Amino acid sequence: MKKIGMFYGTNTVKTALVAKEIKEAFGDAEIDVVSVESAAGKEFEQYDNLIVGAATWFDGELPSYWDELVPELDSLVLKGKKVAVFGLGDQVNYPENFVDGIGILADFMVSSGATLVGKTSTEGYLFEQSRALRDGQFLGLAIDIENQSSQTHQRIKDWVEQLRKEFN
Repeated sequence: MKKIGMFYGTNTVKTALVAKEIKEAFGDAEIDVVSVESAAGKEFEQYDNLIVGAATWFDGELPSYWDELVPELDSLVLKGKKVAVFGLGDQVNYPENFVDGIGILADFMVSSGATLVGKTSTEGYLFEQSRALRDGQFLGLAIDIENQSSQTHQRIKDWVEQLRKEFN
């Protein structure tokens, strides 16, 4: 498998915990962790396979640490690259915009020419709407640590197995 670049906010505890578990689930695969807080847009172009992640804040926004990087994402050339997105959200307290961050990041990556991989089922989740939803699937891995923490480990394990196939 080609080297993977994993981009997320390393200073946000829950996102960092999920990213760490994703990296561990890949086992022997070579994964470079890149902090979004200090990343440059061009760093995304260095990898053939990307994993990007973020929590959804407030009423469906990306965390502020993505703010400086988002304008650079518009100018990226990611044609030929595969991108998987993971996101954290709270389906009980924010059912109208559950894991919207996944949809926002996926849209940026696809508009830059990337191929989106790692779509997952909505089965087992209860929410009203989400920008992460297309054709009845999430555009990536949806994690709700607040309300479904007991399912997090298995969801990550299943997603990584899926990515192992889709990244090749």
